[in-house]
Amino acid sequence: MRIKTCLLTATAIACFSSPALAAPGDPIVIEEGWTLDLQANTRLRYETVSQDNAAGDADALTLRGRLGAELAHMGFKVLVEGEGTAALIDDYNDTQPGNGVEPFSVVADPENMELNRIQVSYSDEGFTGTLGRQRVIMGNARFVGNVGWRQNEQTFDAARLQVGTGPFKADAVWAISQRTIFGVDSPNEYFDGNFVFLNAGVDLDVVDVTAFSYIVDYDTRDAFSSQTFGATASAAVPLGAASLDLSATYATQADAGSNPVDYSADFISLTVGTTIAGFNLSANYEELGSDDGVAAFQTPMATLHAFQGWADLFLTTPATGVRDYNVGLRKQFSLPGVGNVTAAVIYHDFDSDFGGIDYGSEWDASLGFKVGPVGLLLKYANYDANAFAVDTEKFWLQAEYSF
Repeated sequence: MRIKTCLLTATAIACFSSPALAAPGDPIVIEEGWTLDLQANTRLRYETVSQDNAAGDADALTLRGRLGAELAHMGFKVLVEGEGTAALIDDYNDTQPGNGVEPFSVVADPENMELNRIQVSYSDEGFTGTLGRQRVIMGNARFVGNVGWRQNEQTFDAARLQVGTGPFKADAVWAISQRTIFGVDSPNEYFDGNFVFLNAGVDLDVVDVTAFSYIVDYDTRDAFSSQTFGATASAAVPLGAASLDLSATYATQADAGSNPVDYSADFISLTVGTTIAGFNLSANYEELGSDDGVAAFQTPMATLHAFQGWADLFLTTPATGVRDYNVGLRKQFSLPGVGNVTAAVIYHDFDSDFGGIDYGSEWDASLGFKVGPVGLLLKYANYDANAFAVDTEKFWLQAEYSF
């Protein structure tokens, strides 16, 4: 604990107080044609969780640090990056079974020290290939992402090929291991298997269309093995001085590999947005369908925190599915002495897809701005269970700096 804390504190001090050591985006020239890009990130976050159950209120102050170096030569790059998290206040359930009874609500940021990424890549015009432990974000991360909200990032041991020419784009990933957010001391540190992610689309003047396929075949996590096929279309329709932003996604999912349940379920997402007087308004309907209550559409590799409420009550889809009706209001404005500030308020109403169950509702709000090079974020979530789960209230205060 003490060693981890000292290392991470040193990283934080270096990042927050010494940005002049390496200007952002300015790699070091070793010799002609060779560069070395030193990268660092530190994030200090205070998180509280209060739930209407027997678990005690959680208080977590965690410090996450990343240090990396990328050597580049003639389109080739080699990146090595370490990541660690220390708990400065640890009155929370960190999900680690070896830590005994922790009578608090969950904050899924365990203490951890690991090799986050180690990869080799090559890029040429319209082409990038990457091999090794890497960050993978497909589309908007609804099905495959890096779970960037948590302190320990999700990565994959994978081979990736990305190509693009004119309006056409394609992205193909074959992975053999999902390196989760739960850390090296957890039995859920990683899940091996055979995973294939495919995106291909065309970006036209009128509409952007992407077809996708996600094949998830776990070695041991059989209940989450699945095959998903679908497509997304988005368009911006002129509306006077503004525009109407439209997006629609449909997908179908069935069991795959050794999944013991024979099921089929649909995914639907419909979004309408516009900007009026500087306010961004959005309305969304998202459905993770159920096969008559037997099993539901699952997204075990997604960046789940970004969807269905920040309180994270639906990280695993209930067998009866989820229907999420949500509206959001966002605004950017300037404050003297602070600069640009981004504020957001979102309301969710949740129902089941099967069985007519009222899952409750949730209010989310956030405020983000910068003080010099340091990004600050205040964030709040309040879930009203309506007898489905438990009332949950969460608050975050976060500071982050990168170079």
